[in-house]
Amino acid sequence: MRRIHLAIASLAFTGGAFALGPGEPAKPPTTAQVMESAKDSDWRRPDPANTLYLELASGRVVIELSSRFAPQHIANIKTLVAEKFFDGLAVMRVQDNFVAQWGDADKTRPTESATRKIPDESVMASNKALPIVKLHDTDGYAPETGWLDGFPVGIERKSGRVWMTHCYGMLGIGRDNSPDTGSGSELYVVIGQAPRQLDRNVVVVGRVLRGIELLSTLPRGTGPLGVYEKPEQRVPIITVRLASAVPEAERTQLEVLRTDSPLFARYVESRRNRRDDWYIVPAHHIDVCNITIPVRDVPSPASSP
Repeated sequence: MRRIHLAIASLAFTGGAFALGPGEPAKPPTTAQVMESAKDSDWRRPDPANTLYLELASGRVVIELSSRFAPQHIANIKTLVAEKFFDGLAVMRVQDNFVAQWGDADKTRPTESATRKIPDESVMASNKALPIVKLHDTDGYAPETGWLDGFPVGIERKSGRVWMTHCYGMLGIGRDNSPDTGSGSELYVVIGQAPRQLDRNVVVVGRVLRGIELLSTLPRGTGPLGVYEKPEQRVPIITVRLASAVPEAERTQLEVLRTDSPLFARYVESRRNRRDDWYIVPAHHIDVCNITIPVRDVPSPASSP
């Protein structure tokens, strides 16, 4: 049996109601009923060349990197990983209802070919050819929102810009005051209510697919901004690797629900207006960060018949 994890995905409900009986009106499906109707074609496998494994003593955090946004930052992160830059460093900041951050806390680790200064890539140019799946609900931080390549985005068509939004589980680049001081040598993951005020102020490069609880449950730092005040409080990083550099038998085998399918439109509607028996009042609204994209385990190639 495949397990489905609601991990951390122009939409309009297009049907799929369930009949209750003769003469009774059809009842819109619940989220569980929508997901039960998913076919294999509704899922996709993340590219191992754009998947990071953050290995902690408590387990593995699986992070999908964007293949479209922030190409210079992502290339630099891959270079840092190849140099084993993060191995032996630590999670040094955990701020309640905000972020968990890791990297070179003491700023003493050298890099070989990776750089420490990259131009700002917090937004990218938008055009009509981009396969953006729009969410019709209004948003307080962007004129429009939706998904691109499975990542939540804000859209401003007037200026021709699109950016990834700071939803729960998103991976961002730590920086100083200047926008070009973030290189990927310090990374953070959102572990609280979506801090959308960071949108377009910080470069976002991906999101956690599995293992967010290994970061969100860490002890909170007691220093300013949640920094661990003593080195022994830090959470050591064993290693960070690209999945493509890990033997296939040791990879975490996952599939992610596609955001460009009719089934996803039904999934969004089931989250907008919950039909479970517990709910009394429908919301008639959903925020892009309230749509958690389902992730499921799949058999490894070695175990497939």
